[in-house]
Amino acid sequence: MDFEAGGAERRRTTAGSIYRYLYNTREFCSRQNLARELNLSLPTVYQNLSKLMAAGLVQDSGEQQSTGGRKASGLSIVADARVAVGVSISANHLRLVAADLRLEELAYRKLPIDPIVRFSDMGALLNRELERFLDESAIDRDRLLGVGITLPAVMSPDSRYITAAPTLSLKDTTLEGLTADIPYPAYVENDATCGGYAEWFLQNSHRDMAYLSLENGVGGAILLGGAPYNGDNRRSAEFGHVCIEPGGLRCSCGRQGCLEAYCSPRRITESYGTLEEFFARLERHDQTCELLWDNMLRHMAVGVYNIRMALDCDVVLGGFLSEYLGPYLPQLKEYAAALNPFEEEASYLHLSTLRRHAVPLGVALHFVADFLDGI
Repeated sequence: MDFEAGGAERRRTTAGSIYRYLYNTREFCSRQNLARELNLSLPTVYQNLSKLMAAGLVQDSGEQQSTGGRKASGLSIVADARVAVGVSISANHLRLVAADLRLEELAYRKLPIDPIVRFSDMGALLNRELERFLDESAIDRDRLLGVGITLPAVMSPDSRYITAAPTLSLKDTTLEGLTADIPYPAYVENDATCGGYAEWFLQNSHRDMAYLSLENGVGGAILLGGAPYNGDNRRSAEFGHVCIEPGGLRCSCGRQGCLEAYCSPRRITESYGTLEEFFARLERHDQTCELLWDNMLRHMAVGVYNIRMALDCDVVLGGFLSEYLGPYLPQLKEYAAALNPFEEEASYLHLSTLRRHAVPLGVALHFVADFLDGI
């Protein structure tokens, strides 16, 4: 064994353990706390903290807490020591978000785009808008971990082509050229998978969960032990295309009666312009809005109930429609509970922690998680 290399690896592991402890804690933490909780000597804690501080990753938080004698100084990570960017591509818009290591939003931009025909053309546009976004947001490229890109699409196992993307009107389409012009590490993934993983990552319990993404394309993710369950063909958790109303409304996939046809925000925006306008009218008790929204909630409850029956785990609602669901969650739970022969309450149903921009933040998390694993 290479003892010098082994010692370096142990030191890296110790520094990583200290950093991860500080990353995960939301309470006051001193050097003495670290030594006690991680079973390390104080000299080892001081030595590794010195390296982490010299690297700009950890700082004294300015907090102090009495230990009965001299007050101990608190520690925290430097959240903006690194930055990741997430990009969500939909049929008509690009959404770009920059996030720090705690997934706190630093900057956001949304812009309209033309329908995608070739991803090589989209790649050139994406790179131009990305650089403009970084400049306007004053993001230091030296701190940029990478750029994650999401698509409302089922992708091949190697992420090189789309097998199906109904809301983009694409099928069996290569992704060649999408990231070719981006001069930073890049990663491409399904939008709902990213939103679901981010939600699991941020929750304290780290329980198994199903994530229902309510964007223009309704999708989902299944998180088992913290890992996405992708299925044999990367088509797991396509909750939006579960039939809940045989012979019902036409869906973007060409079938009838899919959950997406009933619960996509497009059902609102195609008739009322924007979600903001619709929910403002709903608050004024506009009867036509109330009838549509009640119909959407009842069909959403059927979808939630089916997910619960199939997987028997928590169900989390995310995506940009979830921003408006808070006042209506009790009603949705009531509808879901009424369908369930085993549970009187739908206490398993929750709203996402990341209700705003969950998808682009979720794909940015890919680079944050890699960074944490590498310390």
